[in-house]
Amino acid sequence: MSAAKKRKIGNECRVFNDEWTAKYCFTIVGSKAVCLLCHECVSVFKEYNLKRHHQTKHLDFGHNLTNEERKRKCQELVNNLKKQQTVFTKQSLIQDAATEASLVLSHKIVKRNKPFSDGEFIKECLSDAANIMCPEQKTKFDSISLSRRTVVRRVEKISDNLMHQLRDASKDFLWYSLALDESTDVQDTAQLLVFIRGINTRFELTEELLSVESLKDTNTGQDLFSAVVNCVERTGLVWSKIASVTTDGARALTGKNVGLVKLMNNKIKEEHPDHTLLPLHCVIHQESLCKAALNIEHVIDPVVSVINLIRARALNHRQFKAMLEDLETEHSDIIYHSSVRWLSLGKILRRVWDLKEEIVMFLEMKGIDCDFVTNIVNEEWKSDFMFAIDIMEKLNELNVKLQGNSLFAHEMYVHVKSFQAKLSLFSRQAGESRFCHFPLLKQKTISGEMADRYKAQLDALVVEFERRFQDFKNLEPLFNILSSPFSAEADSAPEDIQLELLDLQADYDLKEKFKSVLLLEFYGSLSAAAFPHLKNFAAKLLSLFGSTYICEQAFSCLKINKSKNRSMVTDCNLNAVMRITTSKLVPQFRNIIQNCEQLHTSH
Repeated sequence: MSAAKKRKIGNECRVFNDEWTAKYCFTIVGSKAVCLLCHECVSVFKEYNLKRHHQTKHLDFGHNLTNEERKRKCQELVNNLKKQQTVFTKQSLIQDAATEASLVLSHKIVKRNKPFSDGEFIKECLSDAANIMCPEQKTKFDSISLSRRTVVRRVEKISDNLMHQLRDASKDFLWYSLALDESTDVQDTAQLLVFIRGINTRFELTEELLSVESLKDTNTGQDLFSAVVNCVERTGLVWSKIASVTTDGARALTGKNVGLVKLMNNKIKEEHPDHTLLPLHCVIHQESLCKAALNIEHVIDPVVSVINLIRARALNHRQFKAMLEDLETEHSDIIYHSSVRWLSLGKILRRVWDLKEEIVMFLEMKGIDCDFVTNIVNEEWKSDFMFAIDIMEKLNELNVKLQGNSLFAHEMYVHVKSFQAKLSLFSRQAGESRFCHFPLLKQKTISGEMADRYKAQLDALVVEFERRFQDFKNLEPLFNILSSPFSAEADSAPEDIQLELLDLQADYDLKEKFKSVLLLEFYGSLSAAAFPHLKNFAAKLLSLFGSTYICEQAFSCLKINKSKNRSMVTDCNLNAVMRITTSKLVPQFRNIIQNCEQLHTSH
């Protein structure tokens, strides 16, 4: 203890000397003097008050000790008191550490789509491992609370923290866009997923789940509109900053009069007459629908039929797999076709082609007659089968390129444009009976009549692509300016950025920088004073969702978390789980502990 400690009491300042500790057995704790013998407090530590307390209650203390011995004894008492204080501090630190560990483990449980009850299993594993590795530390691991109810509370707090971070980030958004998709869960509840992509003044992208809206009754455009408005306004987002809404084209979402997009546009026009919402149809969904232009049902139907013949009957399926194992084929089984899966058709056609001989052998062994066996020996049908496989595999290659998170709309449209150009090339070559880019078909001699038929199929596919991607076609001039600002024509640019675009093109340093950095980094580095409209233009286009892939990916997580074995998950818990599972934000565990006293509650 220092020679003199000052404490303010009212408007006066009293001096507490070390001599008083030895003489009256008092020390300072906080703003009070505490007796070392009975631990009573004296709020006003004047010497008279200390002396009176000591003579009244502890007069016999140290009467047979010398001054030095008395000082040492008082110092021991002071040290003992400090130890008692540190016990509570240490216990608090241990409890905070246990709570933080509980939060981290709960976060990992949900991030891996595991049930809340798995927390108890994890605690058992930790306790058993600690008992073997460090028995003296086992009690610390036992203090981590991971009961099912505790994990639920932890998940709710983590979700609240992530939502708080999203609200804070949204305050700086220049523009934001929404991606929406709706599907029905295992309990027949319509679940609307709303994702947001926002971009701030520093051109930092935030792509997060805004909300999971559970619709218990109807799911009309008005119902979806009310749900979206509630979650947008609940987050504190400004309607004047919304750039676009991307959907899968369902009627309730894109209906002409009462669809969600139409109702949102009406609301925005009422509040901000000069602002228009840009509706986009998911690129991947449109690409998948384009294959309907191909007339290949006479190929698909026999293929799907023979798959169902083998897979739908357990005995046939077992025997077919055993035969493939005996023959040591590349594939061990055939796969079902699912029309709702993007890559399904191309994959099942290729698999059946690779196993066509084994399938025919199996059906002949079983004495089963079907259209596939008859058609596979028909050269014309076989050629159509090969054409279907080649073109579907090319569509699948495009589909894979369009998948993924954080892809920009202009990047996705580049892939679509490239594929359209390829289709035109295929069509011209088909008119000359050349199929050099079709791996299977080029191995076979194709007659002029069949080549014309395949050319007509490719032409129909070209027309379908042009029709379905008209909304992106309209944005193509803007995409060109965004991705190639130094080669863009200023005359074709929007009027508010024409002069800034010319200033940009005249700056040699910026031109060199554009070649070496990413698009986000380049536009973020532009001066807000020199290029305000150009930065705003770029931010709006970069915020667009090109597809609803992020929603489809999240529905896979939702299906796991609300399965038939976990069908009683509440809407609140499902929302929290989905937010944590899909979030790229890092939970602030320390802030959660500091801001919530009830986290220490245990079951």
